[in-house]
Amino acid sequence: MKKINEDQNRFNDGKKFDVIVDRLEKRGVTLLDIAKVTYDLQKKYVESLTMETCLDHIERVIMKREVQHAILTGIELDRLAEEGLISESLSTILLSDYGLYGIDEILALSIVNVYGSIGLTNFGFVDKTKPGIIGVLDNKKGESKNKCNTFIDDIVGAIAAAAASSIAHRYAETDEIIELYKK
Repeated sequence: MKKINEDQNRFNDGKKFDVIVDRLEKRGVTLLDIAKVTYDLQKKYVESLTMETCLDHIERVIMKREVQHAILTGIELDRLAEEGLISESLSTILLSDYGLYGIDEILALSIVNVYGSIGLTNFGFVDKTKPGIIGVLDNKKGESKNKCNTFIDDIVGAIAAAAASSIAHRYAETDEIIELYKK
């Protein structure tokens, strides 16, 4: 897999991209894990879709500065909760991934909003069904009362949903998509 070079877009931050990839990996998530979810979301609509294309779009999503900020914030909040560095009662809410908390989804929505309404619908689907690595992360929250994946599962879902939306935007005008909709 290629790392995005900061020279590719002077408004985005390649150094933060590398930090994010490292922090995701420390939380048990690879870009390939996210690409598998993205692929499953779009394979029905883009017959020529490859894992390489999914990885490319994931990298594009993660290169966006506002996405980087959301990812870093969520990962850091999960880590701080695990280390007992967040005071009560927020600590209990985060460690239990309290269902009515909702801020984790709000942070994720800031990622998918970059891609419009299709980003929102893609995220709603992955948040509900928890495919692939998202389900793994969601299930790990119960492993230990000191494990916190409150934000990371939604962030990963948002990255996959945003990349799927990016692919949909990219291929929306291709003959392949036009033919698919004629069927």
